[in-house]
Amino acid sequence: MEVLIVGASLGGAAAALAAARNGAKVTLLEETQWPGGQLTVQGVCTPDEQQHVETFGSTRSYMQLRDAIRSHYRTNFRLSEAGASAKYLNPGMCWVSRIAVEPEVGATLLKEMLLPYQEAGALTVLYGARALAVAVQDYDDGSRRITSVTASLADGAVQTFEPDFVLDATDTGDLLPLCGEEGIDWITGAEGHEQTNEPDAPNLPQPQWVQPLTFPFAIDWSPETAETNVIDPPEDYAILKAEQRYHVIHGAITGLFAGSMPWWRYRRTLAKACFADSRIPSDLAMINTAGNDYYGGNIIGENPKTGITVTDREASIQLDRARRVSLGYLYWLQTECERTQEDLDAAPGDLCAFAIHKGKGYPEFRLRRDVFGTEDGCSIKPYIRESRRILANSTVREQEIVVKDFMGNLCRGEQARSAFRSDSVGIGHYALDIHPNGHGEPNHYVATRPFQIPLGTLIPRRIVNLLPACKNAGLTHLTNGAYRLHPIEWNIGESAGCLAAFCLLQRLLPEQVSNSGELTLEFQRHLTSQGIALHWYIDVPSSDPAFAAVQWLAARLGPVSHAGSVTDLRFRPEELICPRTWSFWRRASGLAPDNANDVSKLTRKDAVLKIYEEAATAGTGRHITK
Repeated sequence: MEVLIVGASLGGAAAALAAARNGAKVTLLEETQWPGGQLTVQGVCTPDEQQHVETFGSTRSYMQLRDAIRSHYRTNFRLSEAGASAKYLNPGMCWVSRIAVEPEVGATLLKEMLLPYQEAGALTVLYGARALAVAVQDYDDGSRRITSVTASLADGAVQTFEPDFVLDATDTGDLLPLCGEEGIDWITGAEGHEQTNEPDAPNLPQPQWVQPLTFPFAIDWSPETAETNVIDPPEDYAILKAEQRYHVIHGAITGLFAGSMPWWRYRRTLAKACFADSRIPSDLAMINTAGNDYYGGNIIGENPKTGITVTDREASIQLDRARRVSLGYLYWLQTECERTQEDLDAAPGDLCAFAIHKGKGYPEFRLRRDVFGTEDGCSIKPYIRESRRILANSTVREQEIVVKDFMGNLCRGEQARSAFRSDSVGIGHYALDIHPNGHGEPNHYVATRPFQIPLGTLIPRRIVNLLPACKNAGLTHLTNGAYRLHPIEWNIGESAGCLAAFCLLQRLLPEQVSNSGELTLEFQRHLTSQGIALHWYIDVPSSDPAFAAVQWLAARLGPVSHAGSVTDLRFRPEELICPRTWSFWRRASGLAPDNANDVSKLTRKDAVLKIYEEAATAGTGRHITK
């Protein structure tokens, strides 16, 4: 076999699609029955994206998933006038995202995307499978190679795989301790300032600072069943309530139902107002807030009480307790949450009579156990914000992406983009978002500039045939807080899958591609041909005929104003090109000066296309495909 992908997270699904699409023979192992990770089994089904997402900033295949979501609801449900007239349908009309999907629907759509490759024999997907052990071979130069991965299968059998390349697409980097050593091959928690020179890194490493996990759950508004809605509290409810300090208002949230950004609409998955369909009689909201972030302990990294690495048994105990935290939060919402007039006036439907005199709680909230099909109604797996991370050939650091650090000191400042990375294999944008974990690290949320995904962050320092494909790339604890979101994880996985297939075809190792400027350019060309952007130019989307040419030129030019403005994200394709810029572009593309042609009426778009084609013909753009 050629490529083994462990974990069908969003990154794992994207990696499988990319590797199979590019000719590799792929096996994908997934512990649950649903692909999709944070979007599906983890219940974060209102994807965290960025403001340009409808036209730019995510890969073509990620956009195809979003299109499939909208098509599902348009095709299978009767929309209201508001839903039908929306240019970009958002089934949940939530304010955290521009799109929403029921978890099982998301999993089904991903399965449909994978199916053609399965039918063609390029992809084998094994659900209910989990990696148990990894065998490695060490070499005299200090490098090592994974020679086999042994996994348990759904029927209880054990199978050993011998892949050429292994992609770890698990949400907690589960393969890393099986094939490497902590501190040499991977790291957990927060690095110290001396390790990263990040302005907000702690003075000393804090391996217990791992972002909290959360078990989301789905509820609807059902006053007619209020007398039976209230769940039994967990047996340790009083302890959990004191530890968690259950609350509603946090961050931008303005009220339970009241205000412009209410708790109820934060991650609402289905909005009744969007549909004119009896199958959706009320809103469906996914609850994933600071109220049910789990503050009690870690499942990776260091136990904050003992200072010893968390064992599998401890992790299992913490996961059970985290489920009880979410159930305790629901019980608190149903019985103890303050019932204010402002929120009552903005409630999403009728109110139950028997609760009004109590003044506390909302028994109208009904737990929807059917959404995940779990006994307790919580998500199948916890939402994981932070993974073990590879120690990579290059690492993205806080000062390279944030506008200002936590103290307000300028980093990227007024510059439109994060620090330029010539080896970019994708892009993303999200705030640097650190949730408090209950172990001493406070909450932080600071703006970033649109950033890139460097190829070097996918290259482990010594394991030559391992690639990260989820939240386990070469990031710090801090920058993981910006790179962990849906479209970015997808892009990391897709680029890793493309890289594995590219290396198989070229008979190369990933490090050889990363260490060669020409091979990096060749690989970047390969990515742009598949709708993966390398640089931020929001006015030349992947559907534009000039997309690949503009992305190629940007890779050649680097962070210079000749490609586009440094103060905004535009290429300005329709503007006329000036002779000085024309000459600069030609030199950067390896072409001779052209003083004979009058370019005064040539647009920047036409100019870059002309240079792109000429470079291909002349051979200076060996990496260009017409």
